[in-house]
Amino acid sequence: MTRTDATRPTGELLAPFAASARELAVLSDFDGSLAPVVQDPDDAVALPAALDALRRLVPLVRRVGIVSGRAVEFLTLRVALPGVELAGQHGLEFERSGERRLDAAALPYVEVMRVAAAEAESLLPGIRVEDKGASITLHWRGRPARADEVRGVAAELAERHGLVLLPGRLISELRPPVVADKGTAVEALASGCAAAIFAGDDDGDLAGFEALDRLTSSGDLRHALRIGVSSPEAPAELMARADVVVDGPPGLAALLSSLAGIIGGAPD
Repeated sequence: MTRTDATRPTGELLAPFAASARELAVLSDFDGSLAPVVQDPDDAVALPAALDALRRLVPLVRRVGIVSGRAVEFLTLRVALPGVELAGQHGLEFERSGERRLDAAALPYVEVMRVAAAEAESLLPGIRVEDKGASITLHWRGRPARADEVRGVAAELAERHGLVLLPGRLISELRPPVVADKGTAVEALASGCAAAIFAGDDDGDLAGFEALDRLTSSGDLRHALRIGVSSPEAPAELMARADVVVDGPPGLAALLSSLAGIIGGAPD
């Protein structure tokens, strides 16, 4: 699919996806997309308008899902919506149809992650260490002057424990050397669909865009829409790859609400 002209009316932009509603997957990142970015990641909450749009879409489309770096356990607390499928830890774990599953290849690394998290807490006092079970994230949003220190410790831990270091926006993430990312998660959730939408705001979401590229090239998807959620911190490459760019989480909530209205026969 060629890049969409963002100046087109919303109804025209969304029409192919509304027409394919019963074969449509509506997928989104969480932090920075459904939820505004906040200083303390524990305080992140999806916008009520975004949750309402997802709730309305569940009975109208083939699949609604969230693809996030967060643990599924976190997502279930923040998005308590029946019918919404969850992919956490960049595709390492899923909750689908009420069943939670961790990638079998990541299971041997759960204890390794526990040890690495304890070491990170000892080496980086004052830096938040988010232990997600099969991965850990080191956050320095509240302490930007310590970025180089955190990156250095993350690189050391990755080398010592045989882990993969994934950079992100004011974070460093340590993951097992398992083939899984937001792209593999998008492919899994879009399986069996003829159209798919994915919204994201950070570097890790590029893999989701690339998954839509692969699925359209292979003919598995007839229509795909890559939504870039803008912010002052949004990477330029993601915005350039997006078919359409919306103005932060409120803009995404409005677009998803419009989609629900068009499919449901009552455009917003």
